[in-house]
Amino acid sequence: MNLPASAKVPALGPVFQQLLKRMEKTAGDFQEALGGIRTGRATVHLLDPVRVEYYGTAMPVNQLATVHVPEPQMLTVQPFDAGALPAIEKAIRAADLGLNPGNDGKLIRIPIPPLTAERRQDLVKTLNRALEEHRTGLRNVRRDGNDAVKKLKADKAISEDEERRAHEDIQKLTDGELQRLEDAAATKQKELITL
Repeated sequence: MNLPASAKVPALGPVFQQLLKRMEKTAGDFQEALGGIRTGRATVHLLDPVRVEYYGTAMPVNQLATVHVPEPQMLTVQPFDAGALPAIEKAIRAADLGLNPGNDGKLIRIPIPPLTAERRQDLVKTLNRALEEHRTGLRNVRRDGNDAVKKLKADKAISEDEERRAHEDIQKLTDGELQRLEDAAATKQKELITL
């Protein structure tokens, strides 16, 4: 994302840098959330939300094992330490992803069942909930940015015109990020409802 013209004002530069950083983090978090919503096809990111309790620490699966997609409807998880196998299998079952892992002593095989119409609707609801949470996050970032600009104006660090332009630029940035989130959600929803 590019910095708007208002960011060239010395007092506003740090505000916009912080704003962009927080907006990009929110968008990145949303992309991660989308990766955790399965579409009926196997993907290594399907297990990203799964945390495994291992030696008293909750760790992501990809730090304890190698995740592969040998075929479109199958995931395999090969732990680096065979002792972690039961903990990984238990965590996958507990993650409420609708998956039923099988353990052969060396490898966990996870067949990806086709999605039922009811499960697809549940996933669309989950997607919409995640979208709304991240929209709210972006609006909170916008509010914080506007508050920072108002404070700069109150401290007489910027003029009224600079304040007005900064508020307009913050709104444009927010609108652009919201559109990106909604486009990504629409693409994911289309994948979910397509049989």
